[in-house]
Amino acid sequence: VTPRKRRSIIVAAGAASLMALALAAFSSVGRWLVVEDPLAKARAIAVLSGRMPVRAREAAKLYRQGYAPEVWLTHPAEPGESLKAMGLAYEGEEVYSARVLIHEGVPARAIHVLEPPIVNTADEVRVLGATLAHEPDRSVILVTSKAHTRRVRLLWRKLAAQNCRGLVRAAREDPFDPGHWWRSSGDALEVVREVLGLLNAWAGLPLTPKR
Repeated sequence: VTPRKRRSIIVAAGAASLMALALAAFSSVGRWLVVEDPLAKARAIAVLSGRMPVRAREAAKLYRQGYAPEVWLTHPAEPGESLKAMGLAYEGEEVYSARVLIHEGVPARAIHVLEPPIVNTADEVRVLGATLAHEPDRSVILVTSKAHTRRVRLLWRKLAAQNCRGLVRAAREDPFDPGHWWRSSGDALEVVREVLGLLNAWAGLPLTPKR
């Protein structure tokens, strides 16, 4: 084999190896996004906004299993504020999540909606952390969807006080398929959104939502 052919073989082998690594990373990113903490009893179970009703159903299950005496809901600002400006009545996501919780066996007295209104997950973490700061038990179970778990954990570590403990829990009924996320447009969009959200969080949240 001539030196020129040898170099071509080495280059081709290197390119093939890089391609294989890229494909492996591409296929495994869905699994990488899904993280959880061991469950333990906490002050409350928090239902993060979105993916109704699966997150609320998971929270109700944990409540029935005795992991916390209360379930906390956040109060998304939109689309309620925009509809209110148009003179249109709107019952917020938290209202329907509360109904799901009650349907699943959580008593109304155990459900609490936290203020102020939130726009994104960073807001939710700040509100939850501020609420926990006034509690003797500063631990909360954070219920969200599967692909969202890694970003929730990262934001909690960045934004919540060190003496506040957040246990990340994925909703078991979430249909996200981490092993084959590229087969579904919904799962693919979710992966893209979460990767971009993680990049923003790692960069210090330079991108913020319009309010």
